[in-house]
Amino acid sequence: MKPQLTLKKFVATLILLVIATAVFAQGSGKLIGSITNSKNGETITGVTVRIMGTARAASSDVSGKYNIPGLSVGKYTVEYAFIGYATKQITDVEIKADEITNLDVVMDNSEGQLLDQVVVTGSYKKESIGALYAQQKNSALISDGISSEQIRRSPDKNTSEAIRRVSGATIQDNKFVVVRGLSDRYNVSMMDGTVLPSTEANRRAFSFDIIPSNLIDKITISKTATPDLPADFAGGAVQITTKDIPDQNFVSFGLGYGYNTASTFKDFLQTKKNLQNYLGFDDGSSNLATNMYSREQYKDGLSSKENRLALKSLPNDLTVKNKTALPSQNYQFSLGKVKQFENSNRFGALFSVTYRNSQNILPNVKRQWHQYDYTDDQYKFSTNLGALANFGYTYGKSKITWKNLYNRNYDNTYTDRRGTDLGSSYDVKFSAYDIMQKSLLKSTLDGEHVLSDRNDKIKWTASWSNILNDQPNQVKLNYVRPMESANDPSVPYAANISSIGKQNARLFAKLNENIYSGEASYNLPMTFLSTPSTLKVGAGTNYRKRNFDARFIGLELNGDVLNDVDLINTVTQLPADQIFSKENIDKNYFKFKEIMMNGDKYTGSSLTTFGYAMLDQKFNDKFRVVYGLRVENYNVKIDALDVDAMKMVSDVNDTKLDFLPSVNFTYGLTPKSNFRASYYRTLARPELRELASFKFYDFEQLGMITGNPNLKRASINNADLRYEIYPSAGEILSISAFYKQFTNAIEPRRYDVTSTPDISFGNTPKANIYGAELEVRKRLDFVNEQSFFKNTTAYLNLTYVHSEITNADDQLYLEKTRPMVGQSPYVINAGLQHTAIDNKLNLNILYNRIGKRIIQPGGQTFASAWEAPRNVLDFQVGYKVMKNKGEVKLNASDILNNPIDVYFDNKVRNIDNETWFKYKPGANVSLSFNYTF
Repeated sequence: MKPQLTLKKFVATLILLVIATAVFAQGSGKLIGSITNSKNGETITGVTVRIMGTARAASSDVSGKYNIPGLSVGKYTVEYAFIGYATKQITDVEIKADEITNLDVVMDNSEGQLLDQVVVTGSYKKESIGALYAQQKNSALISDGISSEQIRRSPDKNTSEAIRRVSGATIQDNKFVVVRGLSDRYNVSMMDGTVLPSTEANRRAFSFDIIPSNLIDKITISKTATPDLPADFAGGAVQITTKDIPDQNFVSFGLGYGYNTASTFKDFLQTKKNLQNYLGFDDGSSNLATNMYSREQYKDGLSSKENRLALKSLPNDLTVKNKTALPSQNYQFSLGKVKQFENSNRFGALFSVTYRNSQNILPNVKRQWHQYDYTDDQYKFSTNLGALANFGYTYGKSKITWKNLYNRNYDNTYTDRRGTDLGSSYDVKFSAYDIMQKSLLKSTLDGEHVLSDRNDKIKWTASWSNILNDQPNQVKLNYVRPMESANDPSVPYAANISSIGKQNARLFAKLNENIYSGEASYNLPMTFLSTPSTLKVGAGTNYRKRNFDARFIGLELNGDVLNDVDLINTVTQLPADQIFSKENIDKNYFKFKEIMMNGDKYTGSSLTTFGYAMLDQKFNDKFRVVYGLRVENYNVKIDALDVDAMKMVSDVNDTKLDFLPSVNFTYGLTPKSNFRASYYRTLARPELRELASFKFYDFEQLGMITGNPNLKRASINNADLRYEIYPSAGEILSISAFYKQFTNAIEPRRYDVTSTPDISFGNTPKANIYGAELEVRKRLDFVNEQSFFKNTTAYLNLTYVHSEITNADDQLYLEKTRPMVGQSPYVINAGLQHTAIDNKLNLNILYNRIGKRIIQPGGQTFASAWEAPRNVLDFQVGYKVMKNKGEVKLNASDILNNPIDVYFDNKVRNIDNETWFKYKPGANVSLSFNYTF
């Protein structure tokens, strides 16, 4: 009875909460905003905000934000006053019933004037535009971004979709960010002031599709560096700020369903599923048994009985069922609560749960590499479960926030391969069963405190992250027959299990990583060299600890028992769901085998300690310089398994101390334009996986992937120039040029003396990149004054990049020089956005194209593999209903469905543009509905 009563209480409480939230502030409105210094963009704490003609007032908190709820409907004059600043009165501020009016304000504290005795008057519309200008022009960096308001007006449902709208940024595989054409390993991702860990086991990348867009306060991509930014990037620093204290109480839910032209309602081959898989978890039946024999026990030898027990404990259910691929589905629930106290203190909480499930098919994937000629059909069942819980409290001149993010992915992929292997003269029927479970938990506690009326501040942050990657029971099973019988259905396939190897083995791999970080900084407004300046000093640390363990286990024919050709044929010709039956194991038809290689188990750690000092000086109303130095000390250690000694030995122990200067100049040519120049030094450190000597066979890349313990960190000198004009609010025209000089650039390497390539990582001594960017965002009212053009905005971003690498001399490369791996020579982003019917209708058309880029560099036998350009066209329409509280969105993405085509010049067989892999992912159409109480 108790569980039922508890459930009833929970449901009743939730209903009351929804009702209470729905009737919040009926007939009244709220005024919110932030207050910044017009000269440097710093927020101002303690500004008195008063509604003229009433007793209502508030003061700005430590973040410069203010909040005045419960205002009667009407138009008001709002006054902003603070010692040392010109008092500002804004007229025509309209408060609407049950709505939030946002008014951001800039205040002037020009040196040598008693501005607190001056009153400046302006209108609501004029001040809003002025605040936006100040925000755009006051950035010390060359940066681009998107605000929560812009995201709210777009149909983007997650962060990766929103990032596509930022100048110079593109998204790869719908989740990984590429900045200025530089691949994900040269970008750093941050959330709420701390670095995000990589969500991938074998690359440095963060999957941005796991963060719902409606919880984002802003996204900023810094393309240049200041000393308070992490040094480990060359393309851009992607900074995401999630919301903490909501503007008002709300309850929101959404649901959506999607159709993929290559998948939905098609035949879908899947392995066993259970309810937990639909929730993002596995039931444990695919895991290696807890009492499985250790490496040491196996090395000492197993008895016949122990052999049978080991084999029977393996998850041997390889049943595949033919189902129908259902439409993708996503659900979201969010709750926001805020409590305003009489002394202007506020406490807020924000909760969100998101769920996504999809069943996608990649049909007819062509995979050709020299003697291989395969066609794959790949079926992926995916579940994503995410949760966010943020809390914030502002009191006096202080603010404390606690932000938490949890995300879990479950991917179950079945691959059905047909084709020929010329190297072994086989006709092949290959199957791969692969489960990948990934989770991310991130918790961040930070504080901000204003110490005095000088607006000097202390900021501190403490963060913990945990990454889990679990890959249980990846099964690869290869059936073959003579190639000359490829078209003869009477000749059966036989399982090639006489020994275990790259196409007949089980992989059980687990990764667990914890990251601890902390940072504290102090901001001091001051006068230096008779110039208004801000000094910022800070220090911090970041510690990572990773445990990784992989075991390669398999079943091979027991030649002591199976010594009759007819019996061998009878067993090996059984289908995959019968061949490893308990009956066959009991008859001792198989041996338990394990492949052990150095590095299969490793522990890795890194410790970064840093300190920095920077000075922000505004010499006059036009000229500003921000300069300083960041110092980082980095130590990385990796201990890996030595299978001969059966113990962990040190593979990597390296320490580097780096001094990283930067300087950013800004010259305001006019009130609406800036000229910027910058120089900064950054780094690119090897990922732990890139350093680890762990080796495994990737059946999709058709090669072995191995780490390199001798990999060095890359050093990068960067220079940027930019001219930017802001014609009016929300519009921009900018032209940029940049140059990057790499020393010891980190790139994948291919060793392809044999037909099976080995892919590792290496350092290229020198690499140079230069390029230019053009960005235009403009309303079309210059075409015609009609409302259609006034409400239509065109966007264009063009990036041109040239890079050149001189290959190392560690082997006789076919190509002496080439572009950098992953570097696109050009990127095109374009779009049109239109609003109509009093902003109820929102239309978006987006276009993206990336120039051909190297996916895998060439070796001494085969040339580099290139990804061909493809045109990506997206269309979105959103319409607000039910008094703007609900919204229906129709999205169509990748409408053109151009093929993903990776090719290379096969010099061995004299074939140009031979396909390495090629497929069409399918176009997507989705319909969603969101409602906010």
